[in-house]
Amino acid sequence: MVCLTGRYKYKFDRIFSDIMNTQSLQLEVSPSIGTVSAEYIVPAKSKYMMTLAHGAGAGMNHSFMTTLAASLSEVGIATLRFNFPFVEHKKGRPDIPAVAHQTIAAAITNAHELFPSLPLFAAGKSFGGRMTSQYLSINPRPEVKGIIFYGFPLHPSGKPATERAEHLKNVKVNMLFLQGTKDELASWSLIESVCSTLLKARLVKIEGANHMFKAGKQDVMPLLVNATLDWEEEIKPPSFRQ
Repeated sequence: MVCLTGRYKYKFDRIFSDIMNTQSLQLEVSPSIGTVSAEYIVPAKSKYMMTLAHGAGAGMNHSFMTTLAASLSEVGIATLRFNFPFVEHKKGRPDIPAVAHQTIAAAITNAHELFPSLPLFAAGKSFGGRMTSQYLSINPRPEVKGIIFYGFPLHPSGKPATERAEHLKNVKVNMLFLQGTKDELASWSLIESVCSTLLKARLVKIEGANHMFKAGKQDVMPLLVNATLDWEEEIKPPSFRQ
């Protein structure tokens, strides 16, 4: 179920038919969990649709999330950002995986139902990416063509480990890891080692960037956007090729 804000009750493909538009909505996760805020940004000539889950420290309207979504739209990638329930209800701790997984499932279903003609990818920043891959490792969704991680949180800061990556071997789709070489939550040697064991993984190095993709005076957003587009173009299913 989709609960649109305002007067809009008709299908989104009519709303977004001619020009780039932004549309807010209330996304129903489940009867027990309720709804969360969400927002589509869809460019006029969209090539792809992507769900975009936020991290543990901030919601869908954090500046990184909004800038990333707007930048992706400039190259033809439509996005659906959404809050996890813990942000929606202003709780201090992130949701348990079961709740996070249900939220991601609802976003994927919504995006596919409203834009079935666009190849669909699932993405997330940090916690959002890890919860997305956890969900898809347990519940493969054939409509999802790949996963993009904007900083996979491999371990807590200062505690190098790889246990958080164990589920990735069960993911059936291609994965793109965009990682800073100074990421406090994923030491480069460890994330490189993890990705080398995954046949469907590609690791892109963002030189000098930390977990928030801060890299001194360098603006890494164009690197993230171009790497995302290039990868999606490369793995686009044959049925979607023109």
